[in-house]
Amino acid sequence: MTDHAAPSEGPVARLLRERLEAAFAPRILEIENQSERHRGHAGWDPSGESHFAVTIVSPLFAGMSRIERQRRIHAALGELLERRIHALSIRALAPSETERDGAGGRD
Repeated sequence: MTDHAAPSEGPVARLLRERLEAAFAPRILEIENQSERHRGHAGWDPSGESHFAVTIVSPLFAGMSRIERQRRIHAALGELLERRIHALSIRALAPSETERDGAGGRD
């Protein structure tokens, strides 16, 4: 079960959530908009949606390397990464990794 969209989530964060949910059916999906921390830096967008951190836990990541997980996430997001998101920090885990990694813990 994933976290639900925050009421203050903007259009880019909503698209990010929709695409990740559709592609990975995550048990945990946390999206943090970190754009304000980057105000005035390269890639900052006045819309307030340019920098994000994602924690995603999905059974589909089992057996995949960290690089393969990142590649799959990038492929699922497509043009969002090319046109709308300047920076994306990704923490992608299989459910079996959450306990030993200390991630989430909610199923």
